[in-house]
Amino acid sequence: MAANDYYNSAPVSGRPTVDYNAPLPPVPASSLDPPTNYPVSGSTPHGPQLTSPFDDPADSRIHGPPQQYHDGPYDGASADYYAVGGGPGDPHGPNPFADNIPLKTHASQSTTEYQGGPNHQTLYNPDPATGATDVEPGRKRRRYSVSGLMKPSTRITWFVYAMTTIQVAVFIGELIRNAVLTKSPIMIKPQFNPMIGPSPQLLINMGARFVPCMRWTGGIQNITSIRFMCPNSTTSDPDDPTNRCSLSDLCGFSGVPLPSDGSLPEDTPQPNQWFRFIVPIFLHAGIIHISFNMLLQLTLGRDMEKTIGPLRLALVYFSSGIFGFVFGGNFAPPTIASTGASGCLFGIFALNLLDLLYKWKERRSPLKELAYIMLDIVICFVLGLLPGLDNFSHIGGFLMGLVLGICLLHSPSALRQRIGQGEPPYRPVTTDAKTALSGFIKRPLGFFKGRKPLWWAWWLCRAGALIGVLIVFIVLMNNFYEDRTECRWCKYLSCLPIKNWCDIGTMKFTDSTTPAKRDLASLFH
Repeated sequence: MAANDYYNSAPVSGRPTVDYNAPLPPVPASSLDPPTNYPVSGSTPHGPQLTSPFDDPADSRIHGPPQQYHDGPYDGASADYYAVGGGPGDPHGPNPFADNIPLKTHASQSTTEYQGGPNHQTLYNPDPATGATDVEPGRKRRRYSVSGLMKPSTRITWFVYAMTTIQVAVFIGELIRNAVLTKSPIMIKPQFNPMIGPSPQLLINMGARFVPCMRWTGGIQNITSIRFMCPNSTTSDPDDPTNRCSLSDLCGFSGVPLPSDGSLPEDTPQPNQWFRFIVPIFLHAGIIHISFNMLLQLTLGRDMEKTIGPLRLALVYFSSGIFGFVFGGNFAPPTIASTGASGCLFGIFALNLLDLLYKWKERRSPLKELAYIMLDIVICFVLGLLPGLDNFSHIGGFLMGLVLGICLLHSPSALRQRIGQGEPPYRPVTTDAKTALSGFIKRPLGFFKGRKPLWWAWWLCRAGALIGVLIVFIVLMNNFYEDRTECRWCKYLSCLPIKNWCDIGTMKFTDSTTPAKRDLASLFH
């Protein structure tokens, strides 16, 4: 009370009188008048509502809930957001205290929503691979593999995943069966399998390509005393019971006709397990073998499936694998047990090589991509020269992949430009394709109407390549089952002439303790 009396007492002599309880002067009308739908800071319950000169009418922390933004034309934007005065629709005009700094283009200058397209102006950097700027926020750009193939992120590679799963499961089955028969999942007796896998005789019993199980073979089908190592063999002793199996026991799958002394190639019945051209695709000789193949399958094969689709890739995959085993059955030594998906993968190598050559000028670094592909091919071919491996399956698979690539892949870019065609995408085989096929059958001449000479020449090349590979396939099958013509120098495509490597897989006989019987030794070096 004393303090109040002191401040409200009579003024000191010589000083002007100041009334501290007097009301504030009225604020002149300006652009800072607050909205009328909610109170503003500075109002009191006992006096008029006052507006502080420091209050910002666009500050949502004071004046109400946050403003809702949208992609359309902006209405009622704040002055300090654009830094050039009031926004459109501001009834009080520009803010005299704003700095005229063009921080951002006013929304009223561009009201076009995102449409995409290579020429659309956006706020995002252009795609370095294509130069296009049609990349929306949160959406991944197109990626390219080492081989340069476009990898769309929306397509799931079901075929590659399914084949890899089946092949790994079958290999696990091989190890389990070898462990049951020999007490070890891998072959360690009588010798170690360098591929770290089961024994060759077990692979034959499970379906590896083994010529004596597929046709009449001289020196085997015409000798009744011939004996083989059994799938459960762990010794090289020829008198051991596990080394006295018949051909029928070794081949399995309900067996094959037993050999007869003096039989001829035209005699019947004969071994005819033709499915050994297909089953070996799912078998592998060891951990090293399947690891290398699956690595290539999950990289190059996966990228190619994303580009051309699962049905086209499956056609090339199985055709290359089967043709590779047929090719090897004609030229490889007859008693080599051949397994693996290497022929299939060489077909994929051929597709990658063709795709690179077809789009050479469109690739970012074609020489680098060509070096990668050629390096892979050379490494696989050199590995095929090692003992016990079948390089003919690699060669056959690559040749089939080249032919089917010519038939299935799009025409070269240079040719398409000369005949005035664009680059269409690889569409899946759906009901639309079936409808188009039925329309072609009904009106075949309409498909060929108006075609240019270069188009005709390229399609004749495609047709000639397809007819040629079919003829070669028929000739090889006929030679395998009927003619049995051998190529003596061809073996050097699958071996190196050192340390008798090229003799591995040829038939050598050793006399057993009984002169009337002979054993096939050195069968599985």
